Amino acid sequence: MPSLFDPIQLGAIHAPNRMLMAPLTRGRATRAHVPTPIMAEYYAQRASAGLILSEATGISRQGLGWAYAPGLWNDAQTDAWKPVVEVVHQAGGRIVAQLWHMGRLVHSDFLDGARPVSASATTAPGTVRTYPAEDSGEIRRPYGEARPLRTDEIPGILDDYANAARNAIRAGFDGVQIHAANGYLIDQFLRDNANFRDDGYGGAIPNRVRLLREVTQRVVDTIGGDRTAVRLSPNGEVQGVNDSSPHALFEAAAAALDEIGIAFLEMREPRPGGTRGLPDHPPVHPVMRKVFKGPLALNADYHFDDAQAVLDAGEADAIAFGRTFLANPDLPRRLREGLPLNPQREDLFYIGGAEGYTDYPAAV
Repeated sequence: MPSLFDPIQLGAIHAPNRMLMAPLTRGRATRAHVPTPIMAEYYAQRASAGLILSEATGISRQGLGWAYAPGLWNDAQTDAWKPVVEVVHQAGGRIVAQLWHMGRLVHSDFLDGARPVSASATTAPGTVRTYPAEDSGEIRRPYGEARPLRTDEIPGILDDYANAARNAIRAGFDGVQIHAANGYLIDQFLRDNANFRDDGYGGAIPNRVRLLREVTQRVVDTIGGDRTAVRLSPNGEVQGVNDSSPHALFEAAAAALDEIGIAFLEMREPRPGGTRGLPDHPPVHPVMRKVFKGPLALNADYHFDDAQAVLDAGEADAIAFGRTFLANPDLPRRLREGLPLNPQREDLFYIGGAEGYTDYPAAV
């Protein structure tokens, strides 16, 4: 069985090791969602990853509701990504852009008061971080009720994904990853506690998988299957989204992606003992592994020993590390040499600036 330090081919991308950097929202772009120079330094520091999956990046104004997150829908954003990607390549790295539509998790503050869209008229639990109001320093607000996307609006969503994928390639990215996980728009269509539609996008599992299939096919048609990946989150509640039969649902989703022919599939699946949610069913990835024949990467609070054990067992081909890569820019070296890890400073994850972003030291 391969080790974490062995190379792997991910579609058109030759990764020198099997330690992927998971997508990590950091909030260092401008208010207009334009990448900033400090982002180039941050990603270049982490270029020793087998492949960097960029932070979630909005495909449209309608789809982006995170303060200071980057976008890829216009020329200014695309041009600002170019130096970020260039320095990653100069440092010997590889990077793909994660394409994001947040659906009901976009607050109306980001939409000039318009309602967010989703599979159905539902409301996400909890509150969202927005920009401070003029008369208040408050930046947390309750989510509002989404309106269901009309079927005649869905072709426009596909156009937005295609446009962002083209812009990613124009910016120099090695490919894209479609964010279909974590309770965002595509996940809201996939899972039955958020999708109550009675048309061709709701009800039976094949209908709920339809938007994922259509988005993926459109991106593949735009930039090629060998440069298109997908992220799913097959087990457990996340941001209020869940499913009553995750094994059947995500087996069907994985089979659809295999049929389309994508470069690789990466999944966030909570595990017992993890810190990001708890599983409410037995693991789902084994049934997906049977029907998806391409490279499979898992992500869920892995450390070196249990990550290598997963590869040894043949359950996955690569592991995506999130917050450990955030705090350890040279993570592959640290794991190879058994060096101690930097602690994560969660209070600095989203505050902007260099502190807690580019100031994590490499090992001496």
